[in-house]
Amino acid sequence: MKKRYFLCLGLLFCHSIMAHIDDVEEKSHSIIAQSEQHDSSIVDKGITIVSLAPHLTEWVFSLGLGNNLLGVSDYSDYPAAAQSLPRVADYQGADIAAIVALEPDLVLAWEGGNKPQDVQKLTAMGLNVFSTKITHISDIPKALLQLGERTGTSHLASQLATHFLAQLGDLKNKYRSEKPRPVFYYTWSSPLMTVGPNAWANKLLSVCGAKTLFDDSPVDYPQVSVKEVLIRQPDVIVAASHQSTNELENFWAPHRPYIKAPLVAVNPDITSRFSLRLISELNVLCKGINN
Repeated sequence: MKKRYFLCLGLLFCHSIMAHIDDVEEKSHSIIAQSEQHDSSIVDKGITIVSLAPHLTEWVFSLGLGNNLLGVSDYSDYPAAAQSLPRVADYQGADIAAIVALEPDLVLAWEGGNKPQDVQKLTAMGLNVFSTKITHISDIPKALLQLGERTGTSHLASQLATHFLAQLGDLKNKYRSEKPRPVFYYTWSSPLMTVGPNAWANKLLSVCGAKTLFDDSPVDYPQVSVKEVLIRQPDVIVAASHQSTNELENFWAPHRPYIKAPLVAVNPDITSRFSLRLISELNVLCKGINN
């Protein structure tokens, strides 16, 4: 309690930090909503775009370019308008012929998600490919700024990036801890899959003053047993799942006599996607872990 008091410099200052976080988040949502409602009014309507990843599709809409999209990848489900667009890429790769036929001015690719050979083919065929690699959370606003420069939406991109970084900074300051809390973060129960120290989800946990329970894993997504979880005793259990809370609790019910860690559920479509919505879900995650 003394450390919390000292860091916050008094209860009133803590309240001001929380109010600031809420205010910044509200402003960010407002900017994103406005950009999605005015899809192509802020740029040259002639530019046409193909997106090869769901988060890239979201970026396009956030920059007010939704009406300029000719095709998107599978799982491009947000915002709702993206769901009706033609699919030109899936887990097997990009449909090169379909993309070329669309004659887009710009193709957005994800380095680490799209096949390198597909990107090379598209480039070799003369298409303008904008490829980004996201390693850290802070890379999201950086890449958005670059996309803004390529699409003539630099002003809006700057606004969105600034708000994103402000919210991220506030969360880090609020939940910073010298001793990260051990959290069992799992994405699948059969088999039981968790995350290692270098996994994307562990970077989210670090924002919340926590770390994966299996931070000694040599792989990013290890398969573990319930027994191992019980032995290690996490402070919190986080399920990145679409299942209901009751369904999730039913899995842990037989083991509750041996593990008391509270269960927190987060939306895997957001926590695993490099979109601006990540900040809102980070709020859910951090509050759940530190409640």
